[in-house]
Amino acid sequence: MGLLDGKRALVFGVANDHSIAWGIAKALHDHGAAEVGFSSVEMLLEKRVRPLAASIGSDFVEPCDVRVDADVARVFDAWAARHPGESGTGAGSLDILVHALAFANREDLDGKFVETSRDGFALAMDVSAYSLVAIVREARRVLASPSSVMCLTYYGAEKVVQHYNVMGVAKAALEASTRYLAADLGSSGVRVNAISAGPVRTLAASGVSGFKQMYGAFRDVAPLRSNITIEDVAGTAVWLASDLSRQVTGETVYVDGGFNILGVPTVEG
Repeated sequence: MGLLDGKRALVFGVANDHSIAWGIAKALHDHGAAEVGFSSVEMLLEKRVRPLAASIGSDFVEPCDVRVDADVARVFDAWAARHPGESGTGAGSLDILVHALAFANREDLDGKFVETSRDGFALAMDVSAYSLVAIVREARRVLASPSSVMCLTYYGAEKVVQHYNVMGVAKAALEASTRYLAADLGSSGVRVNAISAGPVRTLAASGVSGFKQMYGAFRDVAPLRSNITIEDVAGTAVWLASDLSRQVTGETVYVDGGFNILGVPTVEG
């Protein structure tokens, strides 16, 4: 018996086989999820996403530009059509929804935050934060009760991290959105939580200047004295997706080896 036997999941944001979103999707499958569907930007689908989906027996792969409401709605139209159920609307057919989406212009990460452009700020907020609201709003018609929604954040939402800049502000908005959505949807049996992962080697991380140095030093200061892996984050996602977390909502769950508890990191011990 797996923790997620019979559950259906939809994952937004897989970029490649090194992305946290893929690690989560595979872990959901490995723990018994009956179906794991995928949605990502169209340019990634055929070369990267569809082969990964096929490797776990999934053929639900839909393109989506999360900046376009009609595109988001179309993904859930497709899901409902795939799982019409007794009502024909797909209601109750989705148990797990994963939001693993973030983007900011490179120039808005390299310089100083004060130099962030208006358009760059709006873009980062739209893709990285508002997209959660847009996706959950459409997902309500197919989400089961109980069900679990989760997104990915980072400690830069709370404290200043060099070169994280506008993404830190967007992640702060994402975490606040998580709490408000949890309050809105709790009476419908929908849990909404965020996972705050420590630095993980992903394609997205490579876009942050100085990431290699930060990643290398992390193991020396985190209380558990180890780097964070995709599998570490995926394990927490499985817990949040399972009935073991049935009374957990509106939370930011840290998977960072305890780094967030430190006031002044030291390397002794």
